Amino acid sequence: MQADVENVKIWRLSDEPGRSVEDIVAREFPLTIILNDRELVTLLCSPADLKNLAIGFLCSEGLLTNKEDIKKVLVDETRGVVRVESSDGKGDADEVFKRFISSGCGRGASFYSAADVTGVSKIQSDVTVSRFEVAALFKEFQHRSELYHSTGGVHSAALCDSKNIIAFSEDVGRHNAVDKIFGKCFLEGISTADRLVLTSGRISSEILLKVARRSIPLLASKSAPTDLGVKLARDMGVTLLGFVRGARMNVYANEWRVHDTRP
Repeated sequence: MQADVENVKIWRLSDEPGRSVEDIVAREFPLTIILNDRELVTLLCSPADLKNLAIGFLCSEGLLTNKEDIKKVLVDETRGVVRVESSDGKGDADEVFKRFISSGCGRGASFYSAADVTGVSKIQSDVTVSRFEVAALFKEFQHRSELYHSTGGVHSAALCDSKNIIAFSEDVGRHNAVDKIFGKCFLEGISTADRLVLTSGRISSEILLKVARRSIPLLASKSAPTDLGVKLARDMGVTLLGFVRGARMNVYANEWRVHDTRP
């Protein structure tokens, strides 16, 4: 697999005289997903876990619902192509689109509208977590973010229970990082029921929708939500936490799942 980083020459300015040094930046890699012989989308991503990303993306877009839907997955890391063949041929449907999705802070393929939540049940989970458990998970989360510590140029996402990180990923795109953990869970049969998702990025409506579609009751970020992210969390029964700083955090929706008891 190609490295996630690239060495570049830079001119460093400080209180000392300017000088030429070598620095590390995160790689940005175009990945084309082909579903049932139809070119579906090109994502800009980090060049790792491409199979997980492709499958997670298709799950998030509602094009795969069960592992049994997948007949074949072929990954060409050199050309940056993942070919997926599904059993129901959804890739031939008229609603399948072709877009170019950036790795930056712009909107991903999904976005919140009334039609987006059709068929997504409101989450009824009774699971709770303490703010101290959230703080401990974020501490471990930050320790695992090796690519971020090296480059400062990626986002991280993780699926957790109240004590442990179960799946972790980093990517130049915040949507991609979330899709990678969901792709891993989908392919490896890891349950997302009663889990918590951590993310380093802004929680906008499409990130919230990805989580709601997986029936995950808690979503937490060290960053901020948007107004539509908050509205969707309230509508879909997701507990939404933002600005997590140690054991301090804001709860924007369904605060009853977060308690103040030390473990």
